[in-house]
Amino acid sequence: MLWTEKYRPRIFDEIIGQEHVIARLKATAETGRVPHLLLSGPSGTGKSVAVECLSRGLFGERMLENTTIIMASDLFEQGKRYLEGDERYAHIFRRDESLLTNFKNITRSFASVGPLDAPFRLLVFEGASDLPREAQQALRRTMERYSRTCRFIFITRRPSGIIPALTSRCLPFFFSPIPGDLIERYLRSILSSEPGTGQELPDDDLELIVQASGGDLRKALLLLQVRGGPDGREDLVNSFQTETGRLARASLSAISCGDTRAAMRALESLIIEYGLTAKEVLHEFRAAVRKDYPDPRIILALAETDYSLTRCNNEYIQLNAMLARIGGDVFS
Repeated sequence: MLWTEKYRPRIFDEIIGQEHVIARLKATAETGRVPHLLLSGPSGTGKSVAVECLSRGLFGERMLENTTIIMASDLFEQGKRYLEGDERYAHIFRRDESLLTNFKNITRSFASVGPLDAPFRLLVFEGASDLPREAQQALRRTMERYSRTCRFIFITRRPSGIIPALTSRCLPFFFSPIPGDLIERYLRSILSSEPGTGQELPDDDLELIVQASGGDLRKALLLLQVRGGPDGREDLVNSFQTETGRLARASLSAISCGDTRAAMRALESLIIEYGLTAKEVLHEFRAAVRKDYPDPRIILALAETDYSLTRCNNEYIQLNAMLARIGGDVFS
């Protein structure tokens, strides 16, 4: 069994590293006064599990009946094939209508269903930034019409992909990367509860896992379980040699050769083709810099770009500006 599922939190108090956010969500669950929510932040920081805990706190045994989760990325990547394969949509799906029309019908149908033993139900959109603009515009009207009996929750790694008409109707919560010391403490507690699985794990390996996770607790747990396997250390080393890391190094190599356009294409492909957020792209690029060219001027450009990304609307512009600056200041 995967440790990410075995140790998945079931109550708010089991979620680590997000004390301020969890305190407010826990208060809303206790009072029952839940607005529409926008949960954003990097992968593995507790967004989805916080919604599960909120639903469990609100509805108890009725959480499954009163919570509907729509995987936005799967829906709009696979299209009608995804709807045909999910029995939840069998009574709503219409083959002769467009995907957008089916989406509108599905969201209206679930939002209009009365809650069971509760004042409202939850409609959750995982990967909400993958919703096309037209779908988001349609949701705005659905939210207005059914706000008394349904609360909408949007979960995303890329809040800039959500249109202002939706963000202005939601209470935002940001889940920050989990500090390394908390991850290390948590991993040690996992090791102590897993007899015969790595209690003798060297401190260097544990530190390597914490650093590689980059604040992603789910990734840290997966790496820890890999390290505890029969080919532990070899598998751990191989797991770090990712395609995204190679692309980041290719971008750094291109900018060092003066090919700014190729460097930009490499970073943009990490967002477009691999689904990374700009923050995650920056993390991959920073890892390449630390390994291949740890110049202080590049580190400064990375730090300023990281700061800018928390306040920007167009992440492509910020990443491209960073590459242009590095090319001009360091490799000109």
